[in-house]
Amino acid sequence: MPDRRARILVAEDDEALSVLVTYNLEAAGYEVRAVADGLDALEQVGSWQPDLLVLDWMLPGLSGVDLCRRLRARGGNMSDVPVLMLTARTAENDSIHALDTGADDYLTKPCGMETLNARVRALLRRSVASTGGTAPSIVQDDATAVLRFVDIVLDPVSHRVTRAGRVLALGPTEYRLLEFFMRNPNRVFSREDLLRSVWERGVHVESRTVDVHIRRLRRVLNEGGLPDLIRTVRASGYALDDVSGHVTL
Repeated sequence: MPDRRARILVAEDDEALSVLVTYNLEAAGYEVRAVADGLDALEQVGSWQPDLLVLDWMLPGLSGVDLCRRLRARGGNMSDVPVLMLTARTAENDSIHALDTGADDYLTKPCGMETLNARVRALLRRSVASTGGTAPSIVQDDATAVLRFVDIVLDPVSHRVTRAGRVLALGPTEYRLLEFFMRNPNRVFSREDLLRSVWERGVHVESRTVDVHIRRLRRVLNEGGLPDLIRTVRASGYALDDVSGHVTL
């Protein structure tokens, strides 16, 4: 029996955005259904059994957050379906709330379609890896090799990061920062470089926000007194290297 295409359910009440997301996901090779109501989305989950959900935070009938919470609580074969939340909310505590309700990832609107497709690919790969099941056809990219730097190991497929054998709990932005650094070690990047490469396009973020996430990434990486591998270059930016004696924030 041939592999079927991965099924993606898009629940978005902004018609223009729904059409754009659906068009791009179908162009990437997925089978897509779009609904504009949370209750319709819940019905489709049961009858169509998608491989991934793209949910707007605020939906009529049943919000995306409440829908995600119901799915996680109900049990059964669809309780672990990956959920990518779309939200116009930009406050960090809102994003944390979305993740706490069971969402696997989130994007703030407006979001670039390349970023959306990359997140979808990553979530589908993680879902297959965690269940050990047979994957539906998923559009592949070249960025699946395990990354290593000194004693840090990052697996882009499972999103698992370890340092000195200890599993690290990273937030989504800190994970993307570390992955970018590990793909470009020993190079200095300005805050503007990092904003262009790590953050979603079209979203205004102050350059000093980079410093906040660098501090959080350092805190997790250096827990237990491990050497600091993120170098601060005054007036230039940051680099991942193993040179001792860096200047920290």
